[in-house]
Amino acid sequence: MEKRTKILATLGPASHSVEMIEGLIKAGANMFRLNFSHGSHEYHLETLNNIRTAMKNLNKTVGILQDISGPKVRIGDLKEPFELYRDDVITFLKDDMVGYKKADKEYVVSINYPDILDKVKIDEYIYLYDGTIRAKVIAIGNEVKAKIENHGILSSRKGVNFPNTVIDIDVITKKDEKDIAWGVENEVDYFAISFVQNAKDMRKARNLLNGYKGKLIAKIEKFDAVENIDEIIEASDGLMVARGDLGIEVPYYDVPTIQKMLIKKANLKGIPVITATQMLLSMTQNERATRAEISDVANAVLDGTDVVMLSEESAVGEDPINVVDTMHNIIAKTEGIYNYDKQYKFPYLDEFDVIQATVTKLADDLKANGILALTSSGKSALKMSRYRPRTPIYTFTHKKKVLNALTAVWGVEPIGTIKEAQASKMFQRMLKALDEMGLLNRNGLYVATVGYPVGMPGSTNTIKILTPSEIEYYLNFKETKEKEKKSK
Repeated sequence: MEKRTKILATLGPASHSVEMIEGLIKAGANMFRLNFSHGSHEYHLETLNNIRTAMKNLNKTVGILQDISGPKVRIGDLKEPFELYRDDVITFLKDDMVGYKKADKEYVVSINYPDILDKVKIDEYIYLYDGTIRAKVIAIGNEVKAKIENHGILSSRKGVNFPNTVIDIDVITKKDEKDIAWGVENEVDYFAISFVQNAKDMRKARNLLNGYKGKLIAKIEKFDAVENIDEIIEASDGLMVARGDLGIEVPYYDVPTIQKMLIKKANLKGIPVITATQMLLSMTQNERATRAEISDVANAVLDGTDVVMLSEESAVGEDPINVVDTMHNIIAKTEGIYNYDKQYKFPYLDEFDVIQATVTKLADDLKANGILALTSSGKSALKMSRYRPRTPIYTFTHKKKVLNALTAVWGVEPIGTIKEAQASKMFQRMLKALDEMGLLNRNGLYVATVGYPVGMPGSTNTIKILTPSEIEYYLNFKETKEKEKKSK
């Protein structure tokens, strides 16, 4: 079964070998995530090289996303784990110290970003251990005291969330700067920026690329990011609905509606959006997904997400290939009832948007076998995807980097690069590339788009319908030209 929605698989100890990566690609993975919250640069370089070897072996273009860890707030080390109960009191100190039990029902800890404590107010909530333990602030000053509201066990270095507090810390740490420099040096395709709060955070990340044309994904996982979403979209190349921390930062019952809102806004703007976290989590250890997980993936597809993401399931799970195959099947089946044909539902972004909308409608109305899109910057493919045509979009670019970046775009199949400047040779190269990959129906119909001047971004201005006779003409273009020359 074919699919339009893309799969992003996190690589880890269970899945970073060349053989496993090839298996994941064959099962339906379109992109791979390198999680820089874990692992050394050397480890990730080995994984990156394995991805590129698998790509070469399979002659398949896949994308590489580097997930920047960001300023994860954590408690310090503890002398021993705390078993906390309702009405216990936990004190947060600004000093760097080892946490301990001070007295009966009283505990003391530190955090790695002590300046946050100056911003906390009475009656605000603090969540510990990634949201499993809830505490309410009862006293502020040189230290912050909070009363525990539910039972839980707290151990060293666990995450802390401040869902009511605008903490305004720098989302790019010194470690992140080094990690981004590594990503630039090794030419990853996407950088996912964690704990984004506003457009300023994305602009700072952009500056760290030093002119490198990698794409920036804003991870939406904080309540203030939701409030500032419009300015963040303007400064980003895509969004990630990071439902893990987001589900702690906002009321849990708001997460589904926020997910739908973020996907809708990204679709409207014409940028890719990734839906992430616990999509098939039970498959980390089990052969089959739960019914709820299957519905979660299906609903993200129906919402209009470009990409669905796997985390632990593919990084440390028992059978990563089975997980990707399962997700592939869910997507393909769900797309049978997908809301295609959005040509009339979105306002045009600019004058070239009219051309892309026309191409998608023309291809669908003709029941074409494919759209052949030659794009210099990738923007025309993005705009075609925005209209969600039923017809697959086979994309060719002048630069390999642009081709890789289209792996995150719904309905777009990156095929190859073309250096030709003459239209007839462009059509010939596109058709031959499809034919060599077994994707061309010689008796089918295709709608092709190119632009003049060649290589200028935003210049798509030519639409051509390729009939079976024209397909044969272009496939045999050289021989045909020689015959024409001899006949003259």
